[in-house]
Amino acid sequence: MKIAVIDYGSGNLASAARALALAADREGLSAEIAITADPAEVMRSDRIVLPGQGAFADCAHGLSRIQGLQSAMFDRVADGAPFLGICVGMQLMAERGLEHSVTPGFSWIAGEITEMAPPHPLRLPQMGWNGLDFTPGSHPLLEGLRPDDHVYFVHSYALSGGDPSELLASAEYGGTVPAMVARGNRAGTQFHVEKSQDVGIRILRNFLRWTP
Repeated sequence: MKIAVIDYGSGNLASAARALALAADREGLSAEIAITADPAEVMRSDRIVLPGQGAFADCAHGLSRIQGLQSAMFDRVADGAPFLGICVGMQLMAERGLEHSVTPGFSWIAGEITEMAPPHPLRLPQMGWNGLDFTPGSHPLLEGLRPDDHVYFVHSYALSGGDPSELLASAEYGGTVPAMVARGNRAGTQFHVEKSQDVGIRILRNFLRWTP
């Protein structure tokens, strides 16, 4: 199995690659994990992971600046390769982001990325561990997880106006925060799976076995 971790100058690339290697080992899978900005390598991959951190617009522009990278990713995902976006990588799946400016997203899921507005005394960014709310057995990526399993968040913006049918799991931070989404072979986590210890590794194991 060839896994492409997209390198566009943002995200915890090495941490994501290490977490994927650990997940593959625990699943007994032989996996070749490449941190890459090479469109040809992306087209040869079996699965694609898009990490991201920072501002939506910066990540979107960083990805589009590398000639052929985004189109290769789009083409390979259109061909059926499972995709996982992490943090801003998930946010880029939306129709647009409103952080600092209006920036188009991939339009792979419904909704836009807007600033959160938690009530006092909660502050932004949401930083730290938070429990997941979901229906057990509702999606293969949730296999082996239990409601209120904790994962690690760092973000001030979140998906709003999404399609409930695309929401796999949410968290509570002064209101409901979309935490996992999926549509077809494209999925994303608002939290950092690579920092979420055993729960994050479980999700990555599920991703490596996922056949949407």
